[in-house]
Amino acid sequence: MPTAVIPLPTLYYFLCYAWNRLPEPAVLQASKSTPFAKPLALLAQVLLHGTRRLLRNGLPLTFQTQEAELASLRGRIELAPTLGRGLLSQGRAVCTFDELGVDSPLHRLLAHTFATLSHAAEVPAGLRRELRQVQQRLPVVPGPETVPTAATFRELRRQRLDSSARFLAHVCELVWQVALPEPTAAGRRRFTDFRRDEGLMARIFEQFVRNFYRREQRHFRVFAETIAWQAEASAPDDLALLPTMLTDTTLEAPERKIILDTKYYAAALRPRYDRQRLIAPHLYQLYAYLQNQRPAPGQALEGVLLYPANTQAVDLRYTLGGHPVRVITLNLHQPWAGIAADLLALVK
Repeated sequence: MPTAVIPLPTLYYFLCYAWNRLPEPAVLQASKSTPFAKPLALLAQVLLHGTRRLLRNGLPLTFQTQEAELASLRGRIELAPTLGRGLLSQGRAVCTFDELGVDSPLHRLLAHTFATLSHAAEVPAGLRRELRQVQQRLPVVPGPETVPTAATFRELRRQRLDSSARFLAHVCELVWQVALPEPTAAGRRRFTDFRRDEGLMARIFEQFVRNFYRREQRHFRVFAETIAWQAEASAPDDLALLPTMLTDTTLEAPERKIILDTKYYAAALRPRYDRQRLIAPHLYQLYAYLQNQRPAPGQALEGVLLYPANTQAVDLRYTLGGHPVRVITLNLHQPWAGIAADLLALVK
C-alpha cells in the first residue's frame, strides 16, 4: 500500500534539503498567492523563481564547441571534412573551436522545460502564461531535437554548476522523469504525481533526512557509511560475494554514534497472523549494521528506523544485541517547524 501523498509545502522542503538548497520563503509565498494542488505546478513555480533570479543576475557565459567553415584557421582543423570538400585549394578549412556565449546545456534544458510546462494541463493557466513570458527571455529557442535525455543530465552533472544552477537542473530532471507522451496529441505530454512513486520518494526522503542533519545541527558528523562485514571465509575471494552494507545516514560524535535508516513505507507495522508487527527485513538490516560496527572506545552505538507517519504514529524502543534501537514515525502533515523540531529531537 503506497504512502499517502505529502502536502506540497512539505514536498518543497524535501526537495530543497535533498538537493542542498535552503528553502526560500518567496517560493512558498508565491504558491499561496496562486493556489494549486499538483506537484507539477510547484515545480513550475520553483523553476520560475530560480530562472528569474538567474536572468536578473545575468546569464553566465560558458564555452561551447562550435564547428564552422572558415577562411582563417581557428582552434583545430577537421581534416576529413576539409579534404572531402576540397576546401584547402580555396584557402578554407573546417575548424572546431570553443566560443564564449550564453548558450549552454542548462539554458537549453530550461528553455525546453519551460516550453513543455507552458502547455501542461496540470499547471494553472496564470502560471503557464508566466512560464511563456520567462521562456521568451532565454537566449535559446527549443526544438524537437533538444528533448532532454539521460545523457543531457549526465553532461550537466559533470559541469561545475553553482548551487542555484544545480538545483534548477535537479528540478528539470524531476519534471522529465515524470513526463509521459500524451497519446492523443503529438508532442504533448502528461505528468504523473511523483509523490505516489514509492521508489523515487524513498530516495528523496533519504537524501532529505541526511542533508537536513548536515545543515541543521553541528554536534554530529553526518555521512553515508559503508560497513565492513565482521566475517571470515575459507577463500579470501569469497568475502567479495557478501552484499554491501551502506547506511542511509550515520551521525557520529566522539561519545555517540547513530545509524539511522529511512523507510518510505505506508506504515511501520504490518498485519501478520491477526496482529500488527514490525517489518522484519527492515529490523534485520539495521541489526546487521549494528552487529558489524566497531565503535570507538567510549562511544555509544544506537540505531533508528524512521518512517513517515501515515496510518498510525509509532514510537518503539528496544535494546537489540546490547544497543538501543528506536522505531519511530515522522508526521509529514504538520507544519514545517514541527517536522524540523521532531527531527532534531530525535538525535538529542
